[in-house]
Amino acid sequence: MAVLKQNEEFDADSIQEKVIGIASDMVMHDSGFHFHKTKAQLLYAPSGCMTVTTSDRQFVLPPFRVLWIPADEIHRVNFRNIVAYRSIYFDENYAEKYMSSSLRVLHVNPLLKEIIERICFWEWSDLRNNQISLLNVFWDEISNAPEEKLELKIPQDRRFMKISEEWTLRNAMPPMLKDLAKKTGAVEKTISRIFKKETGLSYQDWRQQWRLQRSIELLVEGNSIGEVSHILDFSSDSAFIDFFKKQTGATPLQYLIKNE
Repeated sequence: MAVLKQNEEFDADSIQEKVIGIASDMVMHDSGFHFHKTKAQLLYAPSGCMTVTTSDRQFVLPPFRVLWIPADEIHRVNFRNIVAYRSIYFDENYAEKYMSSSLRVLHVNPLLKEIIERICFWEWSDLRNNQISLLNVFWDEISNAPEEKLELKIPQDRRFMKISEEWTLRNAMPPMLKDLAKKTGAVEKTISRIFKKETGLSYQDWRQQWRLQRSIELLVEGNSIGEVSHILDFSSDSAFIDFFKKQTGATPLQYLIKNE
């Protein structure tokens, strides 16, 4: 087990055990793009919210979601507030018996949450019988966990590389289409065509999905509906609530309570 300090380096590939758990309370973290050559990773935060970016997609991980990251998958982890960081690394040969070699966002129920917490505070050593028994329950829960589909494809066109970095780091919000055209020098039709081709969404729809992801982060971080509405440039609190309900099927409060 390792309780990491802020900005402390950690190399899971250098450790031989089949299962390695780490835990840390961090704030304002950016891992940079990296990958684990021989380890699959389960990434989770029982409190706070993480943003995970791969080569072409972005995921938001509030406390009721976990991300399965296969070995060799390039990814980057960001968060801007205090996060209870939990990560479990599995030897890829061991993990492939139980999980597919693809990124998956899964719902975390109370039992799975407690098992993850237990594993993250294990000593790194050969697995004992009681640990093997708990891992059997873990794999059963993971294999039956509902998959979440809220992800955002990132445009790869070079004209948007710099500005999309600002959006990923939450240093800026995607503007209205006409304002993005002015900022990038690309005409609106070109922007729309690129986004449709590379993300499957029109720019307007893509921007709305970005705002939905960001709103979940802000709500989990403890911001009020009024604060989220203001930060994301909604015309009113009720406009934000209507938008959120249309996207998720629940009001912001219902969404958070349902997933506790």
